[in-house]
Amino acid sequence: QVRLVESGGGSVQAGGSLRLSCAASGYIDSTYCMGWFRQAPGKEREGVAAIGSDGVTRYADDVKGRFAISRDNAKNTLFLQMSSLKPEDTATYYCAAGPEPVGWLYRLKSWAYNVWGQGTQVTVSS
Repeated sequence: QVRLVESGGGSVQAGGSLRLSCAASGYIDSTYCMGWFRQAPGKEREGVAAIGSDGVTRYADDVKGRFAISRDNAKNTLFLQMSSLKPEDTATYYCAAGPEPVGWLYRLKSWAYNVWGQGTQVTVSS
């Protein structure tokens, strides 16, 4: 069974940090491109960060320098370290996996991914 299970969400004050994790099972492995997306109420889902099987990362402009994506291929786990959190980072965060090749330009596009987790809520208060 293919599954992505996120964890690590919660409530923090502005300026705080959280670390999200995503455990992958089934056929998803290090050959997949992995990404983090988020969706706030009333807004479309947007790409936050992605990391290819080549280890190359890509970030949305508004999280550059604050968020860091990484993966532990031995444990089939994806991480998102979030620092200097802002109220506008409040959203449900989703982990996603997509079969390579996913070009660097498209790694923040939801259509490049075909497996999704159930999401974890992140709430940042001012």
